[in-house]
Amino acid sequence: MQIESGTLYVVATPIGNLGDITHRALEVLAGVDRICAEDTRNSKKLLTHFGIQKPLVALHDHNERDRLQQLTEFLQSGESLALISDAGTPLISDPGYHLVQHLREAGLKVVPLPGACAIIAALSVAGLPTDRFVFEGFLPAKSSGRKQVFKDRTQQTCTQVYYESSHRIEASVADLCEVIEADRRVVLARELTKLFEELFSGTAAELLAWLQADSNHQRGEFVLMVQGALPTSATQGMALEPLLKLLMDELSVKQSAGLAAKITGENKNHCYKLAMSLRDL
Repeated sequence: MQIESGTLYVVATPIGNLGDITHRALEVLAGVDRICAEDTRNSKKLLTHFGIQKPLVALHDHNERDRLQQLTEFLQSGESLALISDAGTPLISDPGYHLVQHLREAGLKVVPLPGACAIIAALSVAGLPTDRFVFEGFLPAKSSGRKQVFKDRTQQTCTQVYYESSHRIEASVADLCEVIEADRRVVLARELTKLFEELFSGTAAELLAWLQADSNHQRGEFVLMVQGALPTSATQGMALEPLLKLLMDELSVKQSAGLAAKITGENKNHCYKLAMSLRDL
């Protein structure tokens, strides 16, 4: 492919299995003048595996703002750059936001190259509703902070997604157990696309027991997903069909379905399909 001068390419890299890199990503990484990497040591291993040798520029949380002027000058002089993180899609709980914001404000071109992303990979196999979800990134380091996040976020009706590390996963799930309803479903994805990939689905208490049963279950990188808030006792008994009929007397099918989903906790797509069938009667 043709590499454009004065352009930053934001390139997704594998989250584990190197076979997940795209052909386009390899073409761009081989064609740009320099590669900005979160950890140049990790990235050098990846690039070496694919036979790519390019000058690397370290770009991480501690130096990103200091690099803005230098990288802007590279682009303005006609060079092309690629931005990669240690794994997955850059800027998703990784450095790069300040650079992309700065370059866009300066009128320079930024091009995305989609690819692996742990959030999307986890959601695709979790069996939880994905029509609406909220990504909260990494949980706070302290128990009090985690509990507050859980209290605030788990009241939402959409699926919640969190990242967590190996040395805090057990404590985080223990905190979740103290906050969440006993029958709320949670799913934990461990080491996605890697040799020891695992997916656990159950209640928070069952997940905690699973983690404690085998120390190997606490190793690796984790995506924790929590089912959206369940209907309250006030709305559980509310029949969906009569509610939709009442709402559609005043609102469009789409508006009625959205409002009914919020009131009852039902899946929005299900509400919409039922509303469409009621409209056609």
